[in-house]
Amino acid sequence: MINSGVFAFGTVELRARFARIRNFAWIRPVPNVSNRLVLWGLMFAAALGVGAAARAQETPPSPQPPAAPARMPGQVVMNPSGMCVQPPPMVRLEDYNGPFHKVIGTLTQKLDRQSVHDPHYRPGFILCSLGIKDKFYLFLRDSIDPETFLSAGFDAGISQAQNDDAPFGQGAAGYAKRFAASYTDEAQFRFFKEFAYPTIFSEDPRYYRMGQGPVGKRFLHAVAHSVLAYNDHGQRMFNFSEWLGEVSGKSLSNLYHPGAQRGFEPAAEGIAYDVAMDVGFDELREFWPEVARKLRLPFRDQNEPQPDASPDLK
Repeated sequence: MINSGVFAFGTVELRARFARIRNFAWIRPVPNVSNRLVLWGLMFAAALGVGAAARAQETPPSPQPPAAPARMPGQVVMNPSGMCVQPPPMVRLEDYNGPFHKVIGTLTQKLDRQSVHDPHYRPGFILCSLGIKDKFYLFLRDSIDPETFLSAGFDAGISQAQNDDAPFGQGAAGYAKRFAASYTDEAQFRFFKEFAYPTIFSEDPRYYRMGQGPVGKRFLHAVAHSVLAYNDHGQRMFNFSEWLGEVSGKSLSNLYHPGAQRGFEPAAEGIAYDVAMDVGFDELREFWPEVARKLRLPFRDQNEPQPDASPDLK
């Protein structure tokens, strides 16, 4: 069981530890991951509290989780790589019960959108690869996700409070400029890491979730994603998108951050900080099923057959 407080308080600890790094205006987390972890940590803590109160008032002793969309297990189809398995469809907003769960679902759908699971229930098959248009759609959909705008607005407020990018000034005009810069950070980093480099290197930009097994093994699996990814044929490869996306995104951000401080040392520190935060999000993606069950939310892989299941593949 995952304790959501870890994400909230652990992030505050990280922010204090890396306070010196954030003083460099050139360094922009991708996409301001620490701020998003704060938001999500508070959101999960509130959700857990509301969920516990709701369960205490319920009369059924063993409430069941919300019903999942039909045909959740993957469907075997043909693509350029041969026979492959399409991942289950995304959970729809109407599949969430109640307005509070719908808000949580709206802000966390990105976790499921960027996560897939090996089709262990269909031996010999691989996940279907993403075409160029699919990678572009992933980038576009994440760029207009409500959580992206919320993160940009939150980070702009933090930046204004700390007077980062001082030439932007203060007041409404200063906040608007910081919001525009923060949102541009969000969008251009996604462009490099979810579309441009995955297309160039035939890399799958999604996170391959284990979803089962020892906690330690799953934890290390999420850490390894910062170095190892999957190509479009389901084979392991170096995660070019993570590292080249970081370098490209930070270089481009110099053009619109007037308070940017250049140099190899702050750039290297910023990249290390960003990668560490991306690892944190991969950990959240890996253990999201446990969090979703705790919050009694539907999630993408909830109806997936068990490893010992032997479905009819005909």
